[in-house]
Amino acid sequence: MSAIFRLMRNKRLFILMIGLIVFIALMGFTLGRTRLTWPEKFVNDAFGAVQGVLYRPVGAVADFFHDLGRLSDVYKENEQFRQTVAQYTQDQIRFNMLEARNKELEELLGFTERQKNMDNYRYLAAQVVGSTSNPYEKTITVNLGSKNGIKPDMAVRTSDGLVGLVSKVKNFTSTVTLITNLDPSSSKGTPVSATFLSKPDSFGIIEYDEETKTLLMSKIEEKDKPADGDTVITSGLGSLFPKGIIIGTVRTSQVGDFGLTYTAAIEPAAKFEHLRDVFIIVVPEVDEP
Repeated sequence: MSAIFRLMRNKRLFILMIGLIVFIALMGFTLGRTRLTWPEKFVNDAFGAVQGVLYRPVGAVADFFHDLGRLSDVYKENEQFRQTVAQYTQDQIRFNMLEARNKELEELLGFTERQKNMDNYRYLAAQVVGSTSNPYEKTITVNLGSKNGIKPDMAVRTSDGLVGLVSKVKNFTSTVTLITNLDPSSSKGTPVSATFLSKPDSFGIIEYDEETKTLLMSKIEEKDKPADGDTVITSGLGSLFPKGIIIGTVRTSQVGDFGLTYTAAIEPAAKFEHLRDVFIIVVPEVDEP
């Protein structure tokens, strides 16, 4: 039995030696040749096919990760683009707001220059910083006070028309009572004397009707019968308001006071619901003789 195992082991060794001799012979036989035998071709083709099969999935995986990297770069570029667009939009909004504000201030400046050529009044531009919600006390607060030369009883207007009168002054702010709260029949305020632009010699008193919520011009003489659309301005007589400030236009009129005078409903020129910038009128002081 042991002899058989030894023989088998010897046979394995013998076969291994024969295979080695054949391999060496083949190597020696193929050395220096440019053409391959069909077994060599078969081995090469088989190896190439296996290599191709293995290379394609590996290449696909590599391409996949490469594409993922490119997608990440594209996402970052898109994110930067979105941020740039958002910043541009915000800058455009700021630019439009600044442009509109500059245009508004230029118009206001143009107004003051025109008015300076018409009279000797000085106009201090102020911003509205507050208003009352009390319907019985219609006032606004502006950002100029005694430190800016503001005094009580100075008239206030916008570029459109008359707004009111300074009633209280602090160091850095002032309270302005609106003309809709200047009631000539009580101690709440000071009446506004007015005239028609087309009839400089006419006269009337501006008051506010709480019941109808309407600005009225009363005590108009019969000879100065108002017409719809007439422009009403301050007369500068008997009141603290400088002359020539637009108050509004006549909307309707009717006979009053026993048929001897007229009363006109006035459409205010100033937009009281949208007060942002106003002018405080500084009238030159006249030296007494």
